Amino acid sequence: MSDEEGSEEYLFKIVIIGDSAVGKSNLLSRYARDEFNAHSKTTIGVEFQTQCLKIDGKEIKAQIWDTAGQERFRAVTSAYYRGAFGALLVYDISRRTTFDSVSRWLDELNSHCDSTVARMLVGNKSDLENIREVTSEEGKTLAEAEGLFFIETSARDSTNVRTAFEIVIREIYNNVSRKVLHSDSYKAELTLNRVSLANDDSSKQTQNTYSCCSR
Repeated sequence: MSDEEGSEEYLFKIVIIGDSAVGKSNLLSRYARDEFNAHSKTTIGVEFQTQCLKIDGKEIKAQIWDTAGQERFRAVTSAYYRGAFGALLVYDISRRTTFDSVSRWLDELNSHCDSTVARMLVGNKSDLENIREVTSEEGKTLAEAEGLFFIETSARDSTNVRTAFEIVIREIYNNVSRKVLHSDSYKAELTLNRVSLANDDSSKQTQNTYSCCSR
């Protein structure tokens, strides 16, 4: 359906990044299909799921990409990040090494994407409280220092999974809407908001080329 037919629809690409085995694939499968596999294998290459939801009566199509965190698969990164509007940067609360890698993943994200991409730090596996190695306060402190949103999740028991994705999607939508409606003040507002379009020159694209959410 096109704009001429009276409907506004949006397609947002969101990427999930972080070290191997932090639960990226299970976060996606829990959100997209309400499934969890305790024995899921390492993702090789790229997989994605598409979710449709409505915000303010408008169809939002979120295309969520998941790729391997292992070094030998990093060749896919340029294409993986291209066109991303948002990113979930995931670590495992029970493995400090995955938290220590966050700065490297942020560097990679920043090198491939505009700094206005919606970014959320996700401390996954909150169900493993008894073997936690990274405190919630450490996660919050890092997120505040880097200008990220922060949440702790559990793909196993569903805690905060939908919330994590939908906060990112709504913030992207809010800023797309703001850009379209208030384009004259858009750049000024960027200084007050963490989340926005991946590319400042895409206002025409926003209005004309986002694909329909078919049913």
